[in-house]
Amino acid sequence: MNLLHIDSSIRGDWSVSRRLTARAAAAWRAAHPDGTVTYRDLGAEPLPHLDSDGGLARMTPPDQHTPAQRDSWELSERLVDEVKRADVVLLGLPLYNFGAPSSVKSWVDHLIVPGLAYDPTTQEGLLGGREFVVLTTRGGGYGEGTPRFGWDHAEPWLPHGLSMTGMQPRFISTELTLAPSVPAMAELIPLHEASLAASEKEIDNLWTPASAQR
Repeated sequence: MNLLHIDSSIRGDWSVSRRLTARAAAAWRAAHPDGTVTYRDLGAEPLPHLDSDGGLARMTPPDQHTPAQRDSWELSERLVDEVKRADVVLLGLPLYNFGAPSSVKSWVDHLIVPGLAYDPTTQEGLLGGREFVVLTTRGGGYGEGTPRFGWDHAEPWLPHGLSMTGMQPRFISTELTLAPSVPAMAELIPLHEASLAASEKEIDNLWTPASAQR
């Protein structure tokens, strides 16, 4: 068994998403003591965005690749292989400016590779069949009835962004993460604590000994 653990927050020790993915990874290791973990930190070591030099590698026959296209293609091969080797993919997804961190968008872009992540003839995704847990964190409240309901464009986007690969995320969301540090949000701390506690409980139950046998 292999876990692919991915963080994307740039907030270091202040990051709630990092704390939650670490908790989830510990729960997975407890359920799979002989398992291995592959770790990628998109916040500390972001992937290059697709550009005019290398980005067209996915639309160009490999034997016609420029050096930049070859490098970009080989990076995508490594990233796709990380997913293929994983039984579980765990992603920390904080909300930045109402969307996903650009580093996560770049990771997704690098995975959308014909012949590696999806069949270009049938359009069948080739990365399905594995568990994909996404721990989302939001500084404010974005639930139905709140002033910014519908402003979270990260969680709705990810299933669409990865749809060609066959990966289907399961989301566990924590809201109001800024409440403890922003004085104007102090009255919302109890709501944040309730949201955090619910997420932690769901994380702790992800891989119980019984479910680990499935």
